[in-house]
Amino acid sequence: ESSRGVQIVNAIVETSRQCNLDKDVALPEVDAAELDLDGRDGVVGAVYRQLMEIESRLLPCGLHTIGKPPTAEEAIATLVNIAALERDDDGLRSLPALLAESRGRTIADVYKGNDEGVLADVELNRVITETSRAAVGAMVKAVTGADGRVTLRRNFAWFLALLERVGFKLPSPWLAACRAAGFEEVDQAELDKLFGYLQFCLEQVCADLEMESLLRALDGEYVLPGPGGDPIRNPGVLPSGKNLHALDPQAIPTRAAIAAAKVVVDRLIERQKVEQGAWPETIACVLWGTDNIKTYGESLAQILWFIGVRPVPDSLGRVNKLELISLEELGRPRIDVVVNCSGVFRDLFINQMALIDQGVKMAAEADEPLEMNFVRKHSLEQAAKDGISLRDAATRVFSNASGSYSSNVNLAVENSTWEEEGELQEMYLSRKTFAFNADNPGEMNQNREVFESVMKTADVTFQNLDSAEISLTDVSHYFDSDPTKLIASLRDDGKAPSSYIADTTTANAQVRSLSETIRLDSRTKLLNPKWYEGMLNSGYEGVREVAKRLNFTLGWSATSGAVDNFVYEEANDTFINDPEMRKRLMELNPHSFRRIVGTLLEVNGRGYWETSDENIAQLQELYQEIEDKIEGVTGGVTES
Repeated sequence: ESSRGVQIVNAIVETSRQCNLDKDVALPEVDAAELDLDGRDGVVGAVYRQLMEIESRLLPCGLHTIGKPPTAEEAIATLVNIAALERDDDGLRSLPALLAESRGRTIADVYKGNDEGVLADVELNRVITETSRAAVGAMVKAVTGADGRVTLRRNFAWFLALLERVGFKLPSPWLAACRAAGFEEVDQAELDKLFGYLQFCLEQVCADLEMESLLRALDGEYVLPGPGGDPIRNPGVLPSGKNLHALDPQAIPTRAAIAAAKVVVDRLIERQKVEQGAWPETIACVLWGTDNIKTYGESLAQILWFIGVRPVPDSLGRVNKLELISLEELGRPRIDVVVNCSGVFRDLFINQMALIDQGVKMAAEADEPLEMNFVRKHSLEQAAKDGISLRDAATRVFSNASGSYSSNVNLAVENSTWEEEGELQEMYLSRKTFAFNADNPGEMNQNREVFESVMKTADVTFQNLDSAEISLTDVSHYFDSDPTKLIASLRDDGKAPSSYIADTTTANAQVRSLSETIRLDSRTKLLNPKWYEGMLNSGYEGVREVAKRLNFTLGWSATSGAVDNFVYEEANDTFINDPEMRKRLMELNPHSFRRIVGTLLEVNGRGYWETSDENIAQLQELYQEIEDKIEGVTGGVTES
């Protein structure tokens, strides 16, 4: 409202464009003076929200060293995210929910307004986030030593209890932090209960069992077993250093996983309908084994909800039966799916593959209007076209042949052993089209014709991110399973499907487009000084990690075309155009530095990155200099 408001908004818009935020935020094409106050607030709120999303992203900084417990700051980051999730089974409210309710709001409403760019809610969400950090930080710093690491022996609870016994009670450090931030009405009893749990989690986070367990294992002795998984979703996996096991494969999806799945599916379908003006008819999904272990079957539950079937557990909690949800209850058409299961999922969850196949066939055989049942619509079309039964035409669950894993697209990309994108697509089709049939579960025969036919109807591709530790460019498996360009090549009109990624790593689950997710990943990791400096502090292996991320980004260009030009341009500016950085990379790991340079030359040569002739000439010269250095030829990396 100030006289400088127009200038400030114009400056925000200009800076946002310089930072390529216009690819994620709808910025006005007109001068801010032509916008009313609400319009200017909307622009500021949208940019503010995007910056907060980037700033609050949890990311690993550096590589883990066995036997080295986390610093206090690292412990705080982990505990803040643990505190952000509702834990109904433990009777614990989330810290953001308690803070929001002390202001007369629900955290769901705050998240909704934040996602819509409502300036007041974006600001409140920021304050809640910062207060959460302050409250958790106050708890952790009370037991932090001079070396910046948690000293569990420095626990002052006994002193506070002594004061309380003599009639003098000090406010807990976390309560004091909340009140100092303006949340005076926060529920103290619920807050203390939550922080009692967080104190236990802190002990588990900092417990040092890794080296002891490693030595016991190497000596053939007993190692304490424990479940594996994401410590934020399930702190019960802590402390690290256990002999990991998974779960009962027949116990998923759990009730909590089904509830979380509905939120993601409904958001995805609604976004697709708003952006494309119609319901999606077919969604191509990927199922991972380890992800379903960590989430207790969230992505499995998503597929069942797309179809419109409900898992029915027996008296022992085993999920081996489904029931068809009525269209009235579903409130939308049944969405067809093409499910590609990883080799690990096939090995671990064969019963769940049977559940999906049964669910699809239940939907295909339901006597319902075709405009409300896309599974039946496409199955009838396939059966008529190929002269096969309806149940055979409703084949939707695919994987590798028994004993085989991956599409090998990742290997081709990592080793640059491909010429045309069609070669990568053929690898996918030749290795990932083995069909599962619950009517004959002992066999998995290749059924490429049905796979290609149903893929042609796909409007959407969809994958999940379930852990803050691993994202799209951290491993090659995600792009290895991505069928975006494959679907475009199969379709008669050549149209690429919409591609979405569900991010359930925080309490406020998000459904982003693939390109949005890659931009977020690049900004918070590859192009983020906090991330790459943490990696480089780990020495030669850190340079290798940087090189891997850049190569995996190339993989996404090859399979989806979802990588923006600025990602490669800024990577070049960060790692190549900076003389000091070039020198560091050469000294730490010349072989991986050569790979970074070679990847940038490759993405340009394949047409994924447009840049200046000067940049390419510099890369070519630098590549030769690194080769000479590795081979012992006199010379060094150019510093000019």
